Amino acid sequence: MNRTNDGIGGAHGTHGAPLGVNLPALRSHNTALVLDLLRTAGAEGISRLELAERTGLTPQAVSKITARLRADGLAAEAGRRASTGGKPRTVLRLVPEAGHAVGVHLDRDEVRAVLVDLDGAVVDRRRAPLDLGAGADAVLARVAGVVEALRVPAPAGADRSPLGVGVALPGPLDHHRGVLHRVTGFPEWDGFPLRDALARRLGVPVVVDKDTNAAALGLAVGGEGGSFAYLHLGTGLGAGLVIGGSVHRGTRTGAGEFGHQVIQLDGRPCTCGARGCVEALCLDAVARGDVAEAARVLGAGAANLVGLLDIDLVLLGGRTVAAAPEAFVRGVGAVLAARARREGGGDGAVPVRVAPGGVQGVAEGAAQLVLAPLFGRGDA
Repeated sequence: MNRTNDGIGGAHGTHGAPLGVNLPALRSHNTALVLDLLRTAGAEGISRLELAERTGLTPQAVSKITARLRADGLAAEAGRRASTGGKPRTVLRLVPEAGHAVGVHLDRDEVRAVLVDLDGAVVDRRRAPLDLGAGADAVLARVAGVVEALRVPAPAGADRSPLGVGVALPGPLDHHRGVLHRVTGFPEWDGFPLRDALARRLGVPVVVDKDTNAAALGLAVGGEGGSFAYLHLGTGLGAGLVIGGSVHRGTRTGAGEFGHQVIQLDGRPCTCGARGCVEALCLDAVARGDVAEAARVLGAGAANLVGLLDIDLVLLGGRTVAAAPEAFVRGVGAVLAARARREGGGDGAVPVRVAPGGVQGVAEGAAQLVLAPLFGRGDA
């Protein structure tokens, strides 16, 4: 993140339409502090004096930053507030519709895309079938088509390019370089530079991360505090880890490969090449229609995670969970409760809930890969 440049200038999208906001310039530390407070204040707004007090910046620096934000349409007056002395203070608010980001969930068999405003509210969405094994050209064309079908609200009906596109898909991958590794079941993607290939095709910045990390980031930005695990069960199984409020990706961005922990030696073969992985056992139970067994297996993996990380909360998501949410919460919760009873200590079991956001939670989290750093809430 650039911590020195507080300038915000105009830019243009792929078709010459005014972008209105310069993404690299927005990623300044001081601007992020101000933007985050404006967003948190909501429609009621916040005064420049309060901004200075809460950020530790000088009133002059705050005035400079807010003037630029207003010039770019990102901030606007929200009225006046009575002062303890002197004239009433002008309060400012964020203008959510001044910028948008796209979030893409690239799954093994479908692609979902959402367009969100600066508040993270979804203003448009698209969905299309996908074959992740169809080859790079076909997959990139399908993703580009879905993204370009999203309509960005703009004055006079003109289209405005988004600030960027966040793409979330199954791992493993290199988040920093946007390069895929051996996606489970699709080894042909190993080494493919997805971020750069999509950025060239779309003409806007692209950020790539694992689906579980994106969902976890969206949950953290949305208000889930502390340390928690997001377990995603859909066409595969993975985890997103938030430790102390931040997404934990690991040194090689390999954290969260939850589905490929072996819990049954010499068990059912898994598409990753190992045997007895929690993903293989869980999906096999789902295929047999035995949701209770799938939840029990998922609970065994969750209990291992709770024991290793001492997390505060387990959140469940993904299409398979969405089809039987109560059964999965009950089954996983029962395993964690049994573990808590064995250990004693009196603190009770780690709670289990269905993650908010439903089946488009990953796509919304992917959009936060672009937006969160602008507010100092994540390092994409």
